[in-house]
Amino acid sequence: MTLTMRTIKIALATVLSIWLADLFQLESSLSAGIIAILSVLDTKKASVGTAVERFLSTLLALSIATVLFFFFGYGVAIFGVYLLLYVPLAYRFELQSGIAPCSVLVTHLILAESVAASLLLNEVLLMAIGAGVAILFNLYMPNQEEELEQRLENIEDEMKNVLKSFDESLTEGERPAEMTETFNRLETKLNQAQRLALQEYDNQLFQKSDYYVRYFLMRQEQNTLLRQMSQNLTHIQLTTRESKILGGLFYLTAEQLHELNTGEYLLRDVELLHDHFRESSLPQSREEFESRAILFQLMLDFKQFLMIKRKFSLEVQTTPSLALKWQSK
Repeated sequence: MTLTMRTIKIALATVLSIWLADLFQLESSLSAGIIAILSVLDTKKASVGTAVERFLSTLLALSIATVLFFFFGYGVAIFGVYLLLYVPLAYRFELQSGIAPCSVLVTHLILAESVAASLLLNEVLLMAIGAGVAILFNLYMPNQEEELEQRLENIEDEMKNVLKSFDESLTEGERPAEMTETFNRLETKLNQAQRLALQEYDNQLFQKSDYYVRYFLMRQEQNTLLRQMSQNLTHIQLTTRESKILGGLFYLTAEQLHELNTGEYLLRDVELLHDHFRESSLPQSREEFESRAILFQLMLDFKQFLMIKRKFSLEVQTTPSLALKWQSK
């Protein structure tokens, strides 16, 4: 949710809450507006969850306050005792989001020096109006799917470039350029996309799908492997037939990298390369031995890279809510 939209929602929710409280002739109607301000959050899930917590917290706070004020009066010291009892109980029952607004409502009892049923009902209604109006405004959340798709494509393009640089290093014998900044940038983009995906997921109250959350998590795992593979590439000293074959697989993968590609055929190609390694003649020098060992590790890491995507693809295909996403593309 953008700052502009959040500001508009807060302003409208606050004014409407105060207006409704005045319409019902409630005391301290401005408090309904303050509660609305506190209840306009970033996602539908957070708004609904917080509203329920605060309503239950209100009942807890007013119950404790009523007993204390009825038997011991309305002094500041008694308000302190109320806090000593209410705060730990609120945390115990995970209702701490209501501590501040509910305690404000309790101060109304102190100012009125009354715990009459009508006043208690007044405070409950203030909370219900403020939190309810906030939920009403938060029911509208802009769909982030277009933005998520753009981030998805951008991340895939970045990963394609990394794989193509691996191919150039192995087939042309050039030492790979320092890629720390590239991987850091990619990791930042993945983290941002994951946060957006989680926000979109929390805005789905019904028919929830965590497709994008899973997708970006999968790419994060692959990025970790690519970073590791990049470090191994710097230790290869010789260009061999095997290194050119592996480089060709990197290039082929870059050309085919796509969210809908299961990676099944690429895995078969890796298995063929694995067989070639087993059947090839023994290295004739220490440099060749070391390069062959690193290539073998690169191949294993690359296989794991493809297996991560394969696992994701199987999850999508076997989970109805996720399969619908692929079918719509």
